Amino acid sequence: MCDALNHPRPKSFERLAPVLEGFDRIPEANLPADLTATLRPYQVAGVSWLSFLRDTGLGAVLADDMGLGKTLQMLCAMNGRTLVVCPKSVVFNWADEIQKFRPALKASTYHGARRSIDPNADVVITTYAVLRLDEEILSKQEWAAVVMDEAQAIKNPDSQVARAAYNLRGDFRVALSGTPVENRLEELWSLLHFTNRGLLGGRRDFDERWAKPIANGTSGAADALRKKVRPFVLRRVKKDVAPELPPRSDQVLYCELEDAEAKVYDAVKAATRNEVVKKLSEGTGVLAALEALLRLRQAACHSALVPGQFAETSSKVERLLESLEEAAADGHKSLVFSQWTSFLDLVEPHLNKAGIDFVRLDGSTRDRAGVVNEFQSASGPPVMLISLKAGGTGLNLTAADHVYLLDPWWNPAVEDQAADRAHRIGQDKPVLVHKLVAKDTVEEGILALQQRKRSLADAALGEADRAAALTREDLLALLA
Repeated sequence: MCDALNHPRPKSFERLAPVLEGFDRIPEANLPADLTATLRPYQVAGVSWLSFLRDTGLGAVLADDMGLGKTLQMLCAMNGRTLVVCPKSVVFNWADEIQKFRPALKASTYHGARRSIDPNADVVITTYAVLRLDEEILSKQEWAAVVMDEAQAIKNPDSQVARAAYNLRGDFRVALSGTPVENRLEELWSLLHFTNRGLLGGRRDFDERWAKPIANGTSGAADALRKKVRPFVLRRVKKDVAPELPPRSDQVLYCELEDAEAKVYDAVKAATRNEVVKKLSEGTGVLAALEALLRLRQAACHSALVPGQFAETSSKVERLLESLEEAAADGHKSLVFSQWTSFLDLVEPHLNKAGIDFVRLDGSTRDRAGVVNEFQSASGPPVMLISLKAGGTGLNLTAADHVYLLDPWWNPAVEDQAADRAHRIGQDKPVLVHKLVAKDTVEEGILALQQRKRSLADAALGEADRAAALTREDLLALLA
């Protein structure tokens, strides 16, 4: 159009011109001179893709499966002053990996009470909490690149942290996330609004054009969205790009509630079910239903988690101990996850009594690196207790080849994040993931719901043609 009007082309077009004029394929990038790692072929392809988008002024969502080296690929594509925003739990991971793989880069953390931005740092690492607090300071800075690690943290476009992320000024915007879509397609919109603003239009338009048709199963809708985002979203899964990775197997360890536990569970269900189901049927009561669901899940795990109840042990704890003792006797290391630190508190005395050594990682752990290193060492304890919130992301725990999920939840992405602490590059043993499920409880319904939730990510990034968020119908089915 500019040429037809004899008008000078916009300066920004210079970066996009190679895409339109004689473009054949993405050229292989030159790797940094100070790189100390040997990249796998798929990682080289990822770096080339990132570098190409960087040089053409476009943003990227690197959505590789967890454990495939997203951090390393991003480090190779850094070219200029970079801001990395990540969960507090992985700040030390970034600092360590920069020192390990790109030693020529000067890294600085912007965190803590007396924080200040080092103007001479090549990479500034901060947290989502600090981004929310210091939005005005960080948004005034000019960055060659802005990276959101574990970018599902900005999946809610109405959140303060997402809005703060949108306001950052970076020539190259990258979102790293193994789970770019967890609950609803709007989460993908939020990530792409950060990386390539305008690509998917406004939220209302996106909902009408993509989200609703996909949810309704409209033929071709999911395929059209995938084509739209494909140039800007790169997702590879382990089985396709890392065939050398040992297999992961999932199994359900069922346990049956004892009579006393069943009475507590039935009492909790009776106290809430009729009232909550009635409200849900009337179109209200979602919060009450979630609260009831929480209590039922806790009662299925351990009666002592229910307010006002006391119990020495539970069927689930006994089933866990039986399996952990067997695994430790055979020389295996195990990760034990729960979303409730109070449940881990109840497990600890039984491990002590059984003589099973362990370490623990949760939100109160100060020396995370020390705990990880102790567990990873050959002489370290055979068990690590981990809270899902503190240990679901950014940890490399390949010493373990058994993973125990004590309290299943409807979102399978959360469980996958936990399992992938062990099933990742560097693992040389088959990984066995155990889901502990109490029979005849809401947990059995949750297993069925997980399968439906997986279709949501597939609709945007894979081959499925339907998607579903957690609906009132889901809640009614779980509470029935």
